[in-house]
Amino acid sequence: MNFLKKKKVYFLAVFFTASTFWSCQPKQEPIVELIKDRLSRSTEQSILMATALTDQPRNLPRTVNAEGGLETSRSSWWCSGFFPGLLWYLYEYDKSEALLDYARNYTARVEREKYNKGTHDLGFMLYCSFGNGFRLTGDTAYVSVMLAGAESLATRFNPLIGCLKSWDHNKDKWQFPVIVDNMMNLEFLFWASKTSGDSKYRDICISHADNTIRDFYRPDYSSYHVVSYDTISGQPEKKNTAQGFSDESAWARGQAWGLYGFTVMYRETRDAKYLDHATNIAAFLLSHPNLPDDKIPYWDFNAPDIPDALRDASAGAIIASALIELSGYVDNKLAKTYIEVAEKQIRTLSSPDYFAETATNANFILKHSVGSIPHGSEVDVPLTYADYYYVEALLRLLASDF
Repeated sequence: MNFLKKKKVYFLAVFFTASTFWSCQPKQEPIVELIKDRLSRSTEQSILMATALTDQPRNLPRTVNAEGGLETSRSSWWCSGFFPGLLWYLYEYDKSEALLDYARNYTARVEREKYNKGTHDLGFMLYCSFGNGFRLTGDTAYVSVMLAGAESLATRFNPLIGCLKSWDHNKDKWQFPVIVDNMMNLEFLFWASKTSGDSKYRDICISHADNTIRDFYRPDYSSYHVVSYDTISGQPEKKNTAQGFSDESAWARGQAWGLYGFTVMYRETRDAKYLDHATNIAAFLLSHPNLPDDKIPYWDFNAPDIPDALRDASAGAIIASALIELSGYVDNKLAKTYIEVAEKQIRTLSSPDYFAETATNANFILKHSVGSIPHGSEVDVPLTYADYYYVEALLRLLASDF
């Protein structure tokens, strides 16, 4: 066989081998079709949830109990605003009167928390619910509720320490505990500042975020969960990770809160230091050797039983939503990376491994989230905030230029 014939046979062999390989690969559902299908199925599931609680006017979905039945909470639980917010997101997509009625009904269930000065989570509770409601309806009655709530939240700010206090419990352990989760409630105060014209809310956000960068983040841009401050000196006295594997580990949802929170900080201030911090957190997450190929993190990046450790769908959903927004603030190459990861996360969460069949899973959308393994609380269960950030990520990706 001469050289040209050998070359022809070689290229034909490569061609047919490659063709056979690609023909055997499962075809992915186009992402737009997938998103629309999952939004439709999420709507069906959430209407079932809303209907199931119509005769319990003070209750909201929380998780499932040991028997797999629905476990509810009252409005004072930190997650109370997520289901109303989820209904508003689904109404944004669907615009059905049934969704609108349910969104109003469940939002009203949280109103009493506007005067709650004992929690740092009023952003989750009021901005996810009333904030989305106001954004979509323009109902001015929602404004007064949120401004009252923002003032309640602001009472938790200590000027000496420069942060909002997170927890009032465990006084024998922490003097002034602040958790990285608190970054998520700053968006609420930015809204209050713009709406009221009072700069104090914005000033609180900047002070809190700056101190979080200084005191929570390690050189690799992983974060502690809890930093407690000395109330006399205003300096950190302890650094812990309460819901993670160990004090020095990277608790997955805590890393997600930080990524999302600093993305919001850049959006609201356009200060480059917050964009730098957000992209550095993203780099830590996306390059971590313990991030699985499907991009849904283990509950802690340093969990001792990886690869058999539990995954946290809630952390995956939060990261996906944050990356989609962050992609709009960076160069095209980085944006492409963020969107590719977020799409992979959405595809994974939309698979049967995580996405529940209608009328199962106690009417929650996603399975397999982790609340707190060290406390034996909400382990490998559906969680209302996982559903909220999953649907938010779907809507953000649908609206993006991917």
